[in-house]
Amino acid sequence: MSRTVIHFTDSSGFGGAEVALLTLLGGLDRRHWNPVLFHHESPGLLPLLEATRRLGVRARPVARARGLLDLPRLVREVRSEKAAVFHAHLSWALRCDWGLLAADLAGVPAVIATQQLFRPISSLREILRQWVLAGRVDRYIAVSADMARRLRATPLFPERKVEIIRNAVDVHRFPQKSDGALRTEFGGARARPIVLALARLDAQKGLFDLLEAAALVTEANFVIAGEGKERKRLEERARTLAVDGRVNFLGHREDVPELLAACDLFVLPSLYEGFPLSVLEAMAAGRPVVATAIGGTEEAVINGETGLLVPPHDPQSLAAAIRTLLPDPPLRRRLGLAGRERALREFAAEKMVREVTNLYEKVLSRRPSASVDR
Repeated sequence: MSRTVIHFTDSSGFGGAEVALLTLLGGLDRRHWNPVLFHHESPGLLPLLEATRRLGVRARPVARARGLLDLPRLVREVRSEKAAVFHAHLSWALRCDWGLLAADLAGVPAVIATQQLFRPISSLREILRQWVLAGRVDRYIAVSADMARRLRATPLFPERKVEIIRNAVDVHRFPQKSDGALRTEFGGARARPIVLALARLDAQKGLFDLLEAAALVTEANFVIAGEGKERKRLEERARTLAVDGRVNFLGHREDVPELLAACDLFVLPSLYEGFPLSVLEAMAAGRPVVATAIGGTEEAVINGETGLLVPPHDPQSLAAAIRTLLPDPPLRRRLGLAGRERALREFAAEKMVREVTNLYEKVLSRRPSASVDR
């Protein structure tokens, strides 16, 4: 009989953390684990909920807790599932705080929290909140070694509670050849090279630097797939730089494998990352990557072997790396194939799911009465 796992997100949008969550939900062996998604109502979560339904995972909307008076209701909702595991998906440390408190008070045997991004905790209020939460979490999953190092360097995250399980992708979803239609659509009549970015439209992703680089790489068209709060400002900046005719903002797209198959190279100029899913997707699709040399990304991309790394917030270096690859198809092919092999070997979804479920079992095994099938 399978045991129930509550996956909890308090996100209001769709980005890399939600893609990682879907990969885990899709890979769980239903003979052993019965996943249910707890979420708040938000229009921005529609892509997550639609994908969850396609996976056959039950989604349960819960009202957002605004304070201690709302906590008993959330505790009742968590307790009603009789879950063996509560797994919170955090964009940073202090997210999902009410969910984690509710899981502890509801007596869920294993409480796990995946942290996708690191943000320093500085104020006394935040320190106290994190101290309370850390006592209720059995294990923190760090999505990269850099993330684990940062967490372990903070006394609020006990070293024994931090485990590294890197994000991963379903490598087999990503074809390496394009059907040509998207290349024609985005390359234009002159069949320009296509540079693709898959990113939430947020300052973190360094897309303003990408627009500056696009102004220098006049021979290519740039395609940015993703939605977010910075879209209007990015579009205005593209017009100011006179690159709006060569930069296409697509918004949210479901055809990511096809977009990757259609591009010549992939770029992600982030200012900071945990372990970027879009880079792994590009590698799985056999596309060379140009990205910034920052924690997390450096663990995915091997400079000169699977892609090129440049300093963050440096449009000139970004443009130079793009211009190194565009006129050299053999180099792009070599880097892309090496990236795909690395993705298959190191970042396949099956490996990540196995490591997560092994962690569930390890935590549960230390509480014998909790590991009984529910």
